[in-house]
Amino acid sequence: MGNLTRPKQPMPAFVREALKTHGLEDAYNARPPYQRNDYLWWINDAKRDDTKQRRLSRMLGELRQGHGYMGMDWNR
Repeated sequence: MGNLTRPKQPMPAFVREALKTHGLEDAYNARPPYQRNDYLWWINDAKRDDTKQRRLSRMLGELRQGHGYMGMDWNR
């Protein structure tokens, strides 16, 4: 379940900075590897910067709340 099915995605600097600024690095790292990779794929795949920011905001909100995964139900 923790195995990645997509190629490993790079973490953009703006995502790393947002996690640090919001104090959510530990919450991000506590997620399974496939979720961390999918979040990055989802953000990286957006064509427009405003879409990337909207997706980043969603990820940060889900990490802050401790549940949810790209708009789907997920509890630790």
